[in-house]
Order: sequence, then C-alpha cells, then structure tokens
Amino acid sequence: MATATFVPVAEYLRTSYEPACEYIDGVLRPKSMGTKKHALLQHRLCKAIERQGYQALPEITVRVAQTRYLIPDVAVDREIEDPYPTKPVPLVIEVLSPEDRLGAALAKCEEYHQWGVPVCWVIDPERQTAWEYRKGGEPTKIDRRGTMTASEISVELDEMFAVKPDSGS
Repeated sequence: MATATFVPVAEYLRTSYEPACEYIDGVLRPKSMGTKKHALLQHRLCKAIERQGYQALPEITVRVAQTRYLIPDVAVDREIEDPYPTKPVPLVIEVLSPEDRLGAALAKCEEYHQWGVPVCWVIDPERQTAWEYRKGGEPTKIDRRGTMTASEISVELDEMFAVKPDSGS
C-alpha cells in the first residue's frame, strides 16, 4: 500500500498537476480524465446554464475548507469569486467519467453540502442518467427525459444527451 506524501497548501496552489488533483488535508486526490462525452456534456451544461443568467465554470478549484480544495466539473453562481471561490455556490455539477463510481461522486457531493452548497447534480453521460442531490435529502434519480432543477436553474436532460449530427456524438 502506497503512503501519501504531505503537500503544503501553498505548494498545491502554485503547482499544476496532470491529471488535475484535488487537495484534501495535505494529500492530493487525482481527478479522473474526461472523455469526449464528458467534455461535450460539460460544454452543453455550461451553455444551457449561462443562457439563464448564471456563470457556469468548468474545472475551477474551490476552497471548501482551509485545507480542502475540490475541483467540480461545473460550479454555478450568479458571480463566481476570483481566484478560488471560498463562498458556497448554489449548484455544483459532477459528470461521471467511465472509471468514476456513483458512490464516490455522491460522497463528494456530501463534501460540497458540508461547505454549504444546497444542490449537486451527478450526471452519467455513458448511461444517460442523472441524480439530483439536495442538502439534507437523499439523491433522486432523474429520468433521461426529466429536468434537473436547482432554485430557478433548470436543464432538460434530453437536450444534454441529444446526438448532434455535426459533433459525432
């Protein structure tokens, strides 16, 4: 079993990691590599949410505690703090990569809920399924023909999973 190497916060913040890594109390947690379906879904989500008057930023590092930095697939707010959000955002979206597990994604949502995020969406582009997870509640599976909601933000899953002739997906 490998031993984790402690990394100071300042070093984490000034270093680029490939693949991207989250920072949990001095230990780096690599993020899964995104696929084309993952990237297309992130892109479509950002566009759909931005049309509703919100900023939707992919892969921005957020500080959820003094020694904890996570990288949501998409962070959503009216105005996102620079350089690293420290105030909870109203919505975080996690898009599953093929090697990701739903249980791990939902556990990460718990970390966002502890920070103060009221709603997390977890979306699986391979299985074309999604879960809405509200703070204090249980994850709710949303049908492919359903709508994801968070406050006044809403996204039709059919639109997100639609095959576009020019995109090859």
